[in-house]
Amino acid sequence: MAEVNSGGDDGGKGKKKRPKKGSTRIDMTPMVDLAFLLLTFFILATTLSKPKTMEIVYPKKVDKVEDKMELNDKLANTLLLGAKDDQVYFYPGKFKLDTTTLDKVDLSKDGLRKLLIERNKNVLAVIKDLETKYINHQIADSTFKRLRSKAKGDDKAPFFIVKTLDKTKYKIVIDVIDEMNISNVGKYAVVDMSEAEKIALKRETKE
Repeated sequence: MAEVNSGGDDGGKGKKKRPKKGSTRIDMTPMVDLAFLLLTFFILATTLSKPKTMEIVYPKKVDKVEDKMELNDKLANTLLLGAKDDQVYFYPGKFKLDTTTLDKVDLSKDGLRKLLIERNKNVLAVIKDLETKYINHQIADSTFKRLRSKAKGDDKAPFFIVKTLDKTKYKIVIDVIDEMNISNVGKYAVVDMSEAEKIALKRETKE
């Protein structure tokens, strides 16, 4: 067995030997390896944030009258957005200057959202049934998304037309589209307001 030499000599007989003090040293290599392993794990396991975008549907431009999309008046719903935050008006069907009545709505859950849910109740009933089947594991996630998208774009689903002025604030348009997404409205478009609608809006706002 090897003998450990503590250094120094006896210093003479009868004197006690003083043990040599060793320096304290901690090996940090395993800690560094562990840190890199944890970092790699969290990078691979974490879902990176995706850029948030909002899809706004604009109708395509047509050159011929016969190429224009025809809407069923029973399914058509129009929202007129004025220049101020509280100038949001609704009318169903086809617009007629002398007979169409504009109903004012606000952007609260008891205003525009309630209106959208009521007009879109058939689609919402189908989506609710799909959600129940998905929760009960009767349909897969991909099937649920595909059937929900199909229900929102069904031929009998209501179509909403958002019409704006040149002075309409961008924030109002975004708020209206947010409410449509919350209410699962899948068919809508943003277009310019006609001259007749501008006249009717001017009457309501008294500007």
